[in-house]
Amino acid sequence: MIAAAPAPVRLQRTPLAAFHLRHGAHLVPFAGWEMPLYYTSILTEHRAVREGVGLFDVSHMGVLSVSGDHAAELLARRTTANVPRLTPGQVRYTFFLEGTGGIVDDLLVSRLDDGTSLAREYLAVPNAGRADEVEEILRQHRLPDTTLIRWNGKTALLAVQGPRSRELLERTFGWDLSGLGFYRTAWFPSTAGDGDVKGRLGRSVAEGLPHSHLVSRTGYTGERGYEIVLRAEEADAIAERLKAGGAVLCGLAARDTLRLEQGYLLSGQEFHRDHTPLEAGQDRFVEFDHEFVGRTLLEKQRDEGPAVRLVGLEVRTPGAIPRHGTPVRIGETVVSAVTSGGLSPTLNYGIALAYLPRDQATPGTEVTLSIRGTDVPARVVSLPFRTAPKAG
Repeated sequence: MIAAAPAPVRLQRTPLAAFHLRHGAHLVPFAGWEMPLYYTSILTEHRAVREGVGLFDVSHMGVLSVSGDHAAELLARRTTANVPRLTPGQVRYTFFLEGTGGIVDDLLVSRLDDGTSLAREYLAVPNAGRADEVEEILRQHRLPDTTLIRWNGKTALLAVQGPRSRELLERTFGWDLSGLGFYRTAWFPSTAGDGDVKGRLGRSVAEGLPHSHLVSRTGYTGERGYEIVLRAEEADAIAERLKAGGAVLCGLAARDTLRLEQGYLLSGQEFHRDHTPLEAGQDRFVEFDHEFVGRTLLEKQRDEGPAVRLVGLEVRTPGAIPRHGTPVRIGETVVSAVTSGGLSPTLNYGIALAYLPRDQATPGTEVTLSIRGTDVPARVVSLPFRTAPKAG
């Protein structure tokens, strides 16, 4: 008897699904979502972000508000960030860990309240593939006075990235973004003339969304950039305005080459519960001044040094492009495999990330990659691969 074929998985779609089709996006499955891989070409989209301004739909990311008197304590217990110390409007990149110290997910946590009451309001943005799990764990461990709301479906999330991103947003919406610092967030009016053009805090997501956009100066590209939470029904029209203003539409492929040049982590490749933040070289995002799940192992690694470290590898051999899974040898011994790799459009040679034994992770160490059956020399280099612009 022939077994029935499994039913096809129905992919989720973002509020910009019709927009993507209208503009000729090449759509692919990604973490349970139908997402644009590219619109025109990866190189064109990559260069647009490095030199001008690009627009990404990142509405597949989790959007979760956490509010109440003990909201900060819940997030602090489950992440490596001392969340109660965040100031109003501050955004923090942090890690959600298992008890073993392994990374479940990396996420952004933003403080939205203005500090005038005991109740706190935060926005947590986990990766698409881990959003359900992060939400469920937080629900299991929250106190009765802590409210969690998942906003996916009701909201869209747009990333406007590149050296011209501020100019485009100010020209399009009439905002004044001069006071919005790096890793800061504020509410800005969705309609010109509504006031608060310099941004304000103190609104919950439910209060802010009807007439405002939540704008954060963050991103995943290494360039000046902004990420905008807005109502789902507004997303198509807003994306059209940004495109008309000069933003180049960008897909997941350019997002990947941009983040790789910066040495940024990708969930499912640089970590899937098998590495800690210290092994991944993210020491600066682990705050040991509070109790959090996984702290014991991380303290041990901090004191003794992790056994492995994530490093950058550059491959100068023309035409040799490392990919995820490429074996890494030192001498005749396979010591690791590439976690992420590709051709850098900016540098025009191969780059990769890999975990190496701690004593072999020093910049300048020579290794060998086996690329399509050919041995290719590579060298450990400091991250990021390219010099990022100043955050000012």
